[in-house]
Amino acid sequence: MKEHLYLYFTSDLHSHFENWPKVVHYLKEQTERHKRNGESYFILDNGDHLDRVHPITEAFLGQANVDFLNEARFDAVTIGNNEGITLPDEDLYNLYNQAKFEVVCANLHKQDRPSPDWLKPYTILTAESGLKLGVLGLTAPFNLYYEEIGWHVNSPYEALDKYIPELRENCDILLLLSHLGINEDEYISLNYDEIDLIIGGHTHHLFKDGEHIHNTLVGAVGKFGRYVGRKNLVWDHQKKRLIKKEGSAIDILEREDDTETFDLIRRYRDKAAEVLNEPVAIINKNYDIDWFEETELMKQLVHTLREWTQADFAMLNAGIVLDGIPKGKVTRGDLHRICPHPINPCKVRLTGEVIIEMIRMVRSQRFAEFKLIGLGFRGKVIGKMIFSGIEVSTDEDENEYIHEVWINDTPIERKKEYDVATADMFTLGRLLPPLASASHKNYYLPEFIRDLLGETVKKLKN
Repeated sequence: MKEHLYLYFTSDLHSHFENWPKVVHYLKEQTERHKRNGESYFILDNGDHLDRVHPITEAFLGQANVDFLNEARFDAVTIGNNEGITLPDEDLYNLYNQAKFEVVCANLHKQDRPSPDWLKPYTILTAESGLKLGVLGLTAPFNLYYEEIGWHVNSPYEALDKYIPELRENCDILLLLSHLGINEDEYISLNYDEIDLIIGGHTHHLFKDGEHIHNTLVGAVGKFGRYVGRKNLVWDHQKKRLIKKEGSAIDILEREDDTETFDLIRRYRDKAAEVLNEPVAIINKNYDIDWFEETELMKQLVHTLREWTQADFAMLNAGIVLDGIPKGKVTRGDLHRICPHPINPCKVRLTGEVIIEMIRMVRSQRFAEFKLIGLGFRGKVIGKMIFSGIEVSTDEDENEYIHEVWINDTPIERKKEYDVATADMFTLGRLLPPLASASHKNYYLPEFIRDLLGETVKKLKN
């Protein structure tokens, strides 16, 4: 007897709810067909379904996302970094209390108390025929962030070594929900023969027809709900093995919207507007913003960052605030609109010598005009770097030649170490190598830069 098993999956939606009704319409269309044909299927999500850039997710801190997954009848999900490190500890701990699906992540656990009941290393989904699909989840180990809110992520390879033998004893097919990125997925495919399927994500890569890497079929659907993944598996009950596995990414942009899902999102959007209408402050004048000039609002925000982190000096890019603030009532929604990024404050220790080199880099026009995508940034360009607690003397045309640097009115010492406060995105990737390579970093969670913007606005009201 040969049995077809169909798997559907999403990944890295990042709260792009404009595409979600189309995703759900496609899933309903396919699953209704499988029901009519007596075929088995499961629906999975690979993490980063939520993103606090969207007002609905910001207002309900991910609970609406869980409701959307419930209504779409997902079977299992794993946790991405946006679920794991952009929510306050208690909100993450309770995020999936009402989930009607399994939540699997084998390398995440709570440090200061037992992990929540919903968190499991894996689940086994059983088709009507008795065919068992083992689903193991893994997430990227951003422990400098997780440990600030009392969680820890183990090595994904330790988790694989621990749970693969256990799963292989109890299931027929083994699938990995991997929110690790394309490089890790390729390595796992080449070194863990026992894994039949990987659903990949985190690095937003797209495999339109799936990728066969060694013994493993790897699927990936990019980002923002543009594609839904589909895997068609054929199991031979007599031979007790998979005899066929195919994968594809289905473009859903031209699909119809599911009306029930569309209405559910609209209701949540209206409720979110009410929640985010909470007043933060009342200011008596307009505060403009300019991405390439120092404005009063940015100057005060960077000063708040320096005081709040107790750093020697602070720096923030002007492009992090997307718009100015008109006089009158300032609400949570206003702050979210002009500073939507899931970006945390960070403090890094650098020597004076490295600081001088870094200042030279950030003062260039090329740096200010760079159109940054990713690293939590949801703006257009980096913009001019604004400083607090530091003064820089350059030649008249303000090129990259630096004459002198003072920190808190004292000449900088090249061998001395200083604490520098900034946005965490500059410590990731290759934007600013001096910050990324620093050995001493302190991340502040769960506060975002917009929380410090809120504190700044409260001071402006007088």
